[in-house]
Amino acid sequence: MNAATAPRNGARWLAHALEAEGVDTLFGYPGGTIMPFYDALVDSRLKHILVRHEQGAALAANGYARASGKVGVCVATSGPGASNLVTGIADAMLDSVPMVCLTGQVATPLMGTDAFQELDVFGLTMPIVKHSFIVRRADDLPQVLREAFRIAREGRPGPVLIDLPKDVQMADASHLPDHVPAGVDPQPAPDAAKLAEALAAIAGAEKPVIYGGGGIALAEAVDAFRQFVEATAIPTVLTLRGLGALPAGHPQLLGMLGMHGTRAANMAVQESDLLIVVGARFDDRATGKLAEFAPFARVVHLDADAYEIGKLRSADIAIPGDVATGLRTLKAARSTCQAWRETCQQRREKFGFRYDAPGSDIYAPGLLKRLSEIAPDDAIVACDVGQHQMWVAQHWRFHHPRNHLTSGALGTMGFGLPAAMGAQFACPDRTVVLVSGDGSFMMNVQELATIARCRLPVKIVLLDNSALGMVRQWQELFFAERYSEIDLSDNPDFAALAQVFGIPARRIDLRSQVDEALADLLAQPGPALLHVAIDIKANVWPLVPPNHANSSMLESNPAKIATETRAHAIPA
Repeated sequence: MNAATAPRNGARWLAHALEAEGVDTLFGYPGGTIMPFYDALVDSRLKHILVRHEQGAALAANGYARASGKVGVCVATSGPGASNLVTGIADAMLDSVPMVCLTGQVATPLMGTDAFQELDVFGLTMPIVKHSFIVRRADDLPQVLREAFRIAREGRPGPVLIDLPKDVQMADASHLPDHVPAGVDPQPAPDAAKLAEALAAIAGAEKPVIYGGGGIALAEAVDAFRQFVEATAIPTVLTLRGLGALPAGHPQLLGMLGMHGTRAANMAVQESDLLIVVGARFDDRATGKLAEFAPFARVVHLDADAYEIGKLRSADIAIPGDVATGLRTLKAARSTCQAWRETCQQRREKFGFRYDAPGSDIYAPGLLKRLSEIAPDDAIVACDVGQHQMWVAQHWRFHHPRNHLTSGALGTMGFGLPAAMGAQFACPDRTVVLVSGDGSFMMNVQELATIARCRLPVKIVLLDNSALGMVRQWQELFFAERYSEIDLSDNPDFAALAQVFGIPARRIDLRSQVDEALADLLAQPGPALLHVAIDIKANVWPLVPPNHANSSMLESNPAKIATETRAHAIPA
């Protein structure tokens, strides 16, 4: 009896069930305890992407989910395979990304015996998942899979782990029914009385500001948010993960707020008398010193996750529930803030970014602005973490939040390359651009092999300052220029490295080369890499020093940083 005619075992049932859940692509790496599932994949319609490291699998599934809004799926074997998923799972948890992670486990009789490649992945991941399952009997598979996908999707999305002992995968499952996905309960409607209070508060405010975050896209409320802003014409600021909730160039958009936000955005928030918070969580990178954040403002807070409301800043009007429904009601608000609106718009013009930096070296913000102008409006840009991440946030013209893949809460170096890979699989007909730095890129550089094997047309812009740029900037500003372990001057020739993988690549170091190089990059039919040399001394401005109010923005390196600033400037 061959595998194709053998009775359906747990692994084969699982493969068919994933298809029933609408999964088309999964990312993984095989090994001993997950081999029955990999055997089942041979006869399934699922498209499995063999990555070159399990962290790449988790981050690719993460990027797939962020770009598509669907549940991302990754697979690994037990022991080191499972532990290598952990960073990607944690990243998904902290940024509310729906994922289901499948891990092999030693057979149930061996569990607890320190068997080869046994690891308590259930306990290991408990703090970084919405829920974990250990499947101890094949009969439990239908309920576990239904619940796993429901939990991953429902409410505030997040990752779910299913640990699969090898004997459960091999057990007879011919008696199990075909899989039927579970429905997802809709968000409750917001309280009408609270919405009425909010309408009155907006009507009475003289300096209102809308503060939008990543929860807008998670709640599928982008259209409702845009209609609310259009109807009320209230000045609006966005968080890192909220970028794109209003399209670039929108007349009410003041830009990103927070540590590397625009001066216009931070000034507006600090002076506001009413803060209308939509899908944001008062993250420390957005608020600066929380006790001095928006000190004159009453707070209206809409969020699908009731536990975020009041967690860090008390809400005068708390509106949990379906965000889109709440916004559709609030767009009836009548805001009389014409003078305030004009003040905010004047500041946006006065303090807008300039791109006329002197010299012939490549100015990274100008390069990224130009790339965003010539890339399609629906291009997806993935970032790693560091200075380049903030430059992308400041200078790229985003048109939808799902076009911006960035590790917000965890700040995962090495995120970008596998996330871009996942996004390209999710959206094969769209342009996907990776903007990375020389430090981050080396953390998952092995996935160039996956890009090359699959001929994924990801366009890579690698900004190389031969340093851990953001750490170097902080050491310059807050640690008396005592540079410690930030030297990357022994980087490889990244263009030559890409070419070894069969990926076309070139290097530029002069501003006069930028336009032609970017056009050539986007014109490549397959993957391509542009290695961009930039000045090691280039910093991200503006910058709010840690433990300072957002009004305390630095525009350049001051001659002397106050002692108390340095004392509180410990990188997170």
